[in-house]
Amino acid sequence: MDDVVVGPLDLAARVDDALAVQALAFGLDDDEIGVRRHIMLRHVTQPGARALGATTRAGRLVGFVYGMPNDRTQWWSTVVEPYLRDTGCAHWLDDTFVITELHVHPRFQNRRIGRELITTLTDHAEQPRSILSAIDVESPARALYRSLGYHDLARPVLFPSATSAYAVMGAPLPLRR
Repeated sequence: MDDVVVGPLDLAARVDDALAVQALAFGLDDDEIGVRRHIMLRHVTQPGARALGATTRAGRLVGFVYGMPNDRTQWWSTVVEPYLRDTGCAHWLDDTFVITELHVHPRFQNRRIGRELITTLTDHAEQPRSILSAIDVESPARALYRSLGYHDLARPVLFPSATSAYAVMGAPLPLRR
């Protein structure tokens, strides 16, 4: 990781760079990129939204994370709330910092960049816990989240138009090291 620096990211200014990383890491097509661009630009205007980027010394963005205090009126919360209610975990939507997106370019994965991004971002959260959703398969991302103290709160969670089921995971803050 010596050639990559994690620091504040102006996500609005670098939205296309972030989406390029996300497209490679998550396998997005052009239509999905367009939809997610609109969503990201709306999210960065939310109260308390923060973003971090992982950049090479030359300034190339190779990873990013962003999140915000949860708002039960936002789309994501309205979709996951019934699932969390069914598992007795709906209270996780209150006083919680949501990790909205975390992606690392495939050539830069397995270098602890994702770990540094998420722990640095949540270390500055005022909320006592964090919540996120991840594709509900055993993956390096899910293993990372578990190693940080996240555990499954609800699964499978189905988002409209998503082709995969998700798991909603939560962890107390600060995250485990």
